[in-house]
Amino acid sequence: MKILLIYNPYAGHGKAKKLFPEIEKELIRKEVKFDIQFTEYRGHAVEIVRDADISSYDGIIAAGGDGTLFEVINGLYKNEYRKKLKIPLGVLPIGTGNAFCRDIGLKTDEWKESIALISGKKTRPVDVGKITTHGQIYYFLNIVGLGFVADANKDAQKLKIFGNFSYTLAVLYEIIKLGNYELEMKLDGKIINRENIFVEVSNSRYTANFLMAPDAKIDDGYLDITLLNKTTRRKVLKAFPKIFNGEHIHEDDIETFKAKKIEIKTSVPKVLTPDGELLGLTPITIECLHKAVSVFWR
Repeated sequence: MKILLIYNPYAGHGKAKKLFPEIEKELIRKEVKFDIQFTEYRGHAVEIVRDADISSYDGIIAAGGDGTLFEVINGLYKNEYRKKLKIPLGVLPIGTGNAFCRDIGLKTDEWKESIALISGKKTRPVDVGKITTHGQIYYFLNIVGLGFVADANKDAQKLKIFGNFSYTLAVLYEIIKLGNYELEMKLDGKIINRENIFVEVSNSRYTANFLMAPDAKIDDGYLDITLLNKTTRRKVLKAFPKIFNGEHIHEDDIETFKAKKIEIKTSVPKVLTPDGELLGLTPITIECLHKAVSVFWR
């Protein structure tokens, strides 16, 4: 087989660059032929995959973190060959956050196991989230959030030196500034109104190292919605440790839903955070594209 390897050498605070010789040897050992493209700046992977002639490959592999995978899936949807070829995706988890990998049975740094999956050529279709925001369209495999979670992600970007712990520090900082806004959400046609702190729309179970949506499945045709509604700092601090094992969903101020189409309006514009990136503003529409992309999986 032959793959197009999109490699982010800056992933994992530069760890990915040091790992490349080992990864190259393992690909050769597993008889996986590859062409490699190193990303040089934010958004580069989108451009590379968008412009690639993918007709000569058996798969496209995102080597990095969730941000690299986000760029690869968005580049793929812009590629003129995609609809005819249905080329599968793979992931080498060598970044700071590798949430999607957990849903296909991989942990961060298990890149050797990932190469074994790829060389096995077995694939399964998974759902893709589609975001429409002010005329722009983005796709995601993990999550998209707004409110508190997006603000925390913005803070975490400045704290990446602390790895996955950076998001924990950012959350604690945002708890100090805790505020809410008016939310109108339409879930498959049903309207709900809340005084809200954050919305998280999940395709996968994890975001960073948090088990945000413990009941989510990446191939069930639904997106899982988690709402944190107006509450106190004390209650948020009490509930926060439970997000690591998914027990937070049982708190009084948290609601969960499942839907195929979600429309969101907020009293003030809210920045979005799809798969750890920061782009787009409310109002937005989010749709689940059922089993729209195949990934290398057991």
